[in-house]
Amino acid sequence: MLLLTKKGVKCMDIKQLDNFAKEIIKEAGERIRKSFSYDLIVETKSSANDLVTNIDRETELFFIKKIKTYNATHRILGEEGMGEAVQSLEGVVWIIDPIDGTMNFVKQHRHFMITIGIFIDGVGKLGYIYDVMRGDLFCAIEGEGAWYNDSPLRKLQPVKLEEAVIGINANWVTPNGKINHEKLISLIRKVRGTRSYGSAAMEIAFVVSGKLDAYLSMRLAPWDIGGGTIIAKEVGAVATNLNGEYFDFLGQDTFLIGNPTVHKEILTNYIEQL
Repeated sequence: MLLLTKKGVKCMDIKQLDNFAKEIIKEAGERIRKSFSYDLIVETKSSANDLVTNIDRETELFFIKKIKTYNATHRILGEEGMGEAVQSLEGVVWIIDPIDGTMNFVKQHRHFMITIGIFIDGVGKLGYIYDVMRGDLFCAIEGEGAWYNDSPLRKLQPVKLEEAVIGINANWVTPNGKINHEKLISLIRKVRGTRSYGSAAMEIAFVVSGKLDAYLSMRLAPWDIGGGTIIAKEVGAVATNLNGEYFDFLGQDTFLIGNPTVHKEILTNYIEQL
């Protein structure tokens, strides 16, 4: 069945699109697991810590081929730049990170995710975070809820900040040019604990499932969070930039996601950008 959006963009039935997305995500995961049997080609991008491999690129190309076969009008905004130069979110846009946590992928062969968000006329409709090595899928359909594999994810319940566990990179509690690290030190002293997993998608998955109560970063791209923010909305998590504004899915931005009570307190009392 075809649906007609308010701007006249035709797309397949959302459930059919959801089933297709899950199918190719799991197929891509199997391809990545098999890639460990041969040598990786590892390169750097913006810095020595910003890695890309032949498998990142091959996986993104795999998604593009599958999606274009499914519907040639769908556009792809991918981390490795293999899709179109997307300038707007009109129509159907897939925002894809084929391997989120490439350093973990290279060094540990675990703790990395495939993450995809499908937007229709700028609205996030379908979100996915797939733990490749564990075979665990976090997913959501706008307005219909979120799931961890076949189990519904519950709405997040209020948490006191002093009982919260948050995700934060240690770089942001040392002197830097982006944020007042002294305030973040006081935040770390306030909360129950901190974690850093090396994959934004993994940390978002932990927030939406209640394993973390917040996660913040000074710079993320649309493909890091496109799928996760759709899942977040369905469980009642709040996702914004560090000004409390809607994230710009066409550029890089700061990012804070959390349980509503924790998100509000962090944003109000502990964030001071430089």
